[in-house]
Amino acid sequence: MPNHYLVTGSGPVGTTVALSLAGRGDTVALATRSGGGPEHPGIRRMRADVLDPAQLATAMDGATAVFHCIHAAYSAKAWAETLPRAEELVLAVAGERGIPVVFPESLYSYSHPDEPMAEDSPRNAAGGKRGVRTALMTARAASGTNTVSVVASDFYGPHVETAHAGARMLESVFNGRRLLAVGNPAMPHSFTYMPDLAAAMLRAAEREDLWNGVLHAPTAPPSSQRAMAEAYAAAADLPAPKVTGMPGWILRAVGLAHPATRELAEMAYQFDDPFEMDSRRSEALLGLSPTPLADGTRATVDWWRETHGD
Repeated sequence: MPNHYLVTGSGPVGTTVALSLAGRGDTVALATRSGGGPEHPGIRRMRADVLDPAQLATAMDGATAVFHCIHAAYSAKAWAETLPRAEELVLAVAGERGIPVVFPESLYSYSHPDEPMAEDSPRNAAGGKRGVRTALMTARAASGTNTVSVVASDFYGPHVETAHAGARMLESVFNGRRLLAVGNPAMPHSFTYMPDLAAAMLRAAEREDLWNGVLHAPTAPPSSQRAMAEAYAAAADLPAPKVTGMPGWILRAVGLAHPATRELAEMAYQFDDPFEMDSRRSEALLGLSPTPLADGTRATVDWWRETHGD
């Protein structure tokens, strides 16, 4: 029998999760403040602000689980003002109904990003956006509501645009322009294929034995920004673009006078040095494997051509 789920947020994660659920025959309430999101017979798009307890409760009616996928402007201030309160309300309403909440999560809270990050690695990073993510993870662990956090590295895939391997990289490939990457473009870096994150979140929602813990989305061995651009080019049958890097210290200097650059510079450590995620334990627990890079970039290129006309 099909189940019914609530997905909050229609960004790339919420969109992919909602389409994955509907694609397998489940029904989805997709709650956003705008009432937007992908069109599908199995998806009911609804206007609901997760910061409004009454609207959230209505959106959650009949749900078997909640996939909480909202995001906020890319700044520590915006995150601290919005995300903790939103999660507190979602956890409270879901807890009253005895249903689990599944969260997509980043690697920001990991204390030692200079080492390969596994599910049991310390997560005590402080300050800025990293500190916000640490606080969110801590609150989930302390909640009486069943939760599971599924960690991913930088995204790529269909519906992913505002990411290091998103629109800017694809535009460089299709337009033959030089790609200016953050940090060292040859540095090993893990990239998670968005459908692999969604698959892990769906599987985790069904596995009570995996609740109240942290899982890693299946993620292929580390690549690099240059290798990602080359893989996109190969999938598109186009020449690979030239790729140059902008060291983190330059971003930090520019960020002294430019707030948006300052927010980006805070995370430049992920590209100045190796940034590797180990998902082997979670893959075994979930019975899932990462999509090979060639297959993921081919699907992403196909989606880009279909939606952008290149």
